[in-house]
Amino acid sequence: MRLLLVNPNTSESLTALLAAAAFPAASPTTQIEAITAPRGVPYIATRADAVFGAAVAIEMLAAHHQRFDAAIIAAFGDPGLGAARELMSIPVVGLAEAGMLAACLLGRRFGIVSFAVALEPWYRECVAWHGLEGRCSGIRTLDSPFSAIGEVQHEKADLLVALAGRAIREDGADVIVLAGAPLAGLAALVRDRIDVPVVDCMAAAVKQAEMLVALDPRKPVAGTYRRPAYKESSGLDPSVAALISGK
Repeated sequence: MRLLLVNPNTSESLTALLAAAAFPAASPTTQIEAITAPRGVPYIATRADAVFGAAVAIEMLAAHHQRFDAAIIAAFGDPGLGAARELMSIPVVGLAEAGMLAACLLGRRFGIVSFAVALEPWYRECVAWHGLEGRCSGIRTLDSPFSAIGEVQHEKADLLVALAGRAIREDGADVIVLAGAPLAGLAALVRDRIDVPVVDCMAAAVKQAEMLVALDPRKPVAGTYRRPAYKESSGLDPSVAALISGK
């Protein structure tokens, strides 16, 4: 089984973090290839960032997906996930959806904990897009600067653990979802310091991608994720244009 891990951020340090969290979760026969966005922003934090990241993620998937059995869009807000499911012939998993669905299997309500206050509005809209508002106890974020995006989890681990404690005590969270690519792998390091299950979204995404490949679902010809009608385009990346035109 071959999984493509698409980091729609431009930070190579984030790709390394994501890959380091993905490999231990994968089955022995699963091969993972991680790629980094060639342009965009170091980390996606706003709606505008997400739009740019979504377009780049689709280009990356279009160029590489034919060599893989499934793909993961490795940014918590799942930029471009719906479009990817329309266009690609393989299953595509989103980091946020995977983490939240895993949390739903562990408790009634999950709390989202992340590292930057700017992320909260976008994350809240992501929860709503996935139809999981009723299962989310709340979103708590830190409001303090960090030195480097690749070092956030090391710098802020104690503050994130404390924030998770507040989500449990004050919001009634049964499960904590550590949200954001920079927090990939942190769950394993702090699980014994948090009183409820903690979900690592990257690990959850890998296992769900493996499950979907094993289920061997057909490509839909009906429903909202059926392939859009083929059409010509102009000025798009050639691999995306080829998908849109059906060539």
